[in-house]
Amino acid sequence: MRVRIGIVRSSTSRFHAMSRGEAYVDDSTEVAMKLLSEMNYEVERLALVGDDLEGLRGEILKALSAGFDVVIVIGGTGISKRDVSVEAVRPLLEKEIEGFGEVFRMESYRRIGFSAVLSRCVAGVKEGKMIMALPGSPDAVETALRLVGREIPHILHVART
Repeated sequence: MRVRIGIVRSSTSRFHAMSRGEAYVDDSTEVAMKLLSEMNYEVERLALVGDDLEGLRGEILKALSAGFDVVIVIGGTGISKRDVSVEAVRPLLEKEIEGFGEVFRMESYRRIGFSAVLSRCVAGVKEGKMIMALPGSPDAVETALRLVGREIPHILHVART
C-alpha cells in the first residue's frame, strides 16, 4: 500500500527564526522523516508553523485536501499555555484512537519516568485518513513512530472500510 505522509512542525521559536531568515535545527522532523522513509512511506515536510491553533488546523486541512494519507503534527503537545496542537487536531477527528496516547505514555514512562504524564498526544482518523500530534522532542518522535509506524497501513485500511 502506497502511503503518503505529511509533516507539520509546530514550534514558535523555529518559526520566528525561519521568518527572520536565520538558521534553525529541527532534529525531530529529521528523525520522523528518516524513520518513516526507512519504513517505505513517502514522506514530505509540509510546513513550519508557530504555536497557532488556527494556523495548525489550516495546514492539516490543506494536507488532507492535497491527498496525504497521514498528517503528523510534531510539537505543541505539552501543557504550557502556548501548546495547542492537541486542541488543533482533536476537533478535526471523526474517531479518536485513544489507545495511541495511552500506549505512548506507558512506553515513555518506562523510559523517562513520571514526567511522561505531561506528554499529551493524540491520533485519530478523518475521512479515512490519519492525523497524529506528537510531542516535539526527537526521542518522543522516535518512540511514537516506532510504536505506530508499521501499523499505519492497517489503521488506514480499517478506517476506510
